[in-house]
Amino acid sequence: MKLNWGTGIALFYGTFVVVLVAVVIKSTTFDNSLVSEQYYADDLNYQQQYNKIANSLDLTNDLSVTTQAAEQQVELLFPTEVGQASGEIYFYNPSYKAGDFRVAVQPDSNSRQVVSTAALRPGLWRVKVDWQAGGKNYFKEVVITI
Repeated sequence: MKLNWGTGIALFYGTFVVVLVAVVIKSTTFDNSLVSEQYYADDLNYQQQYNKIANSLDLTNDLSVTTQAAEQQVELLFPTEVGQASGEIYFYNPSYKAGDFRVAVQPDSNSRQVVSTAALRPGLWRVKVDWQAGGKNYFKEVVITI
């Protein structure tokens, strides 16, 4: 069978339409939600965030975040050089928005705070610690796996 130019054009357009429909169907199944509900406000306040990160880098003893899998907890050791810490710890799970939660920074007398991970879904988590001490603001983000 010999193909003429009309059949070639029809096959090309037919293939194009099938691929286009497949791409549209695939794109409707993709979750394209923003990382944060306040995405634009977060973008406008990024200079303040950058200053917090710079303050954290200036510390001689940085905030330490460690995962203790056997005890099902995350331990945060705040630097003692800056004084009593306060602020917020945000646990963010990129694959499960409903699992995100916030905890107030309340270190004990040894500048240590423990957060239980027993009720958390296994997987990748981002621990974002936004804290204040000694008149300065600090920020640290750590990726952990539970």
